[in-house]
Amino acid sequence: MSPVTVRLDQLPFRTPATVTDVRWTALTPAEASRLRNLGLDEGVRIEALHGGPIGRDPLAVRIGRMTVAIRRAHAQTISVETAQ
Repeated sequence: MSPVTVRLDQLPFRTPATVTDVRWTALTPAEASRLRNLGLDEGVRIEALHGGPIGRDPLAVRIGRMTVAIRRAHAQTISVETAQ
């Protein structure tokens, strides 16, 4: 199967993926720092677990062994790749 690239906010739940790009310039310095402190960067394995009740916001995502909540607007700046 060939790899498929989507934004993190479009990734189907429970689908493992790898971060391919983060548009750091679309985030404020504080937002970028928080995501980096959570271990988010290119090459990291990530999985969307579930979304909030209104428009999938916030998203619960697994980064490595951690489960964290991130805003949907932040997830839109993250590109991921998964095999379909």
